[in-house]
Amino acid sequence: MIRPRVETSAPIVLAFGDSLTAGYGLARSEAFPARLEAMLRETHPGAAVLNAGVSGDTTSGGRARLPRVLAGLKSRPDLAIVELGANDFLRGHSPATMRDNLDWIVGELGRCGIHVLLAGMTAPLFLGDIARRFNAVHPDVATRNGVPLYADFLGGVAGRAGLTLADRLHPNARAIEIVARSILPYVERALDRPMRAAA
Repeated sequence: MIRPRVETSAPIVLAFGDSLTAGYGLARSEAFPARLEAMLRETHPGAAVLNAGVSGDTTSGGRARLPRVLAGLKSRPDLAIVELGANDFLRGHSPATMRDNLDWIVGELGRCGIHVLLAGMTAPLFLGDIARRFNAVHPDVATRNGVPLYADFLGGVAGRAGLTLADRLHPNARAIEIVARSILPYVERALDRPMRAAA
């Protein structure tokens, strides 16, 4: 059971995702949660961004581990950034299953009184129908659950020269700096957003 929130003016953000959140190939200080935390502290002194990323995770894996993550928290976060789905696409998982898993994850966080910012991904459209089906999932889940969407977590950095690690897939520290700076206004707005009443 998640512990009650200890009231403080400093927001707590849970970054829940895959390798893009975990910081694959990067120093801890270069990973997305650390960089976002540093930026948040410019306007919210004492803000904390908790790294709950697991490299290789899918939406099914995220769904399975979320209860353990929540049970292990010392205090209820103000916001959870949910960044999952890229590995579902890369492994050919069903968009319908991905949608069901994200629905459950977002719903469970809401039931715990935690705001959600859903971070989407964009598959290249030249891949055809599967890409279109995948790209529709995050917007659909956000709409159905009444939560804000950051449409493309790697927008502006994916596929750009000089912004990936040697594997040419994962973002490097410079790319993560761009990602964190780009998502920051969405995070700040989500922290200020009132909770939607449960249905």
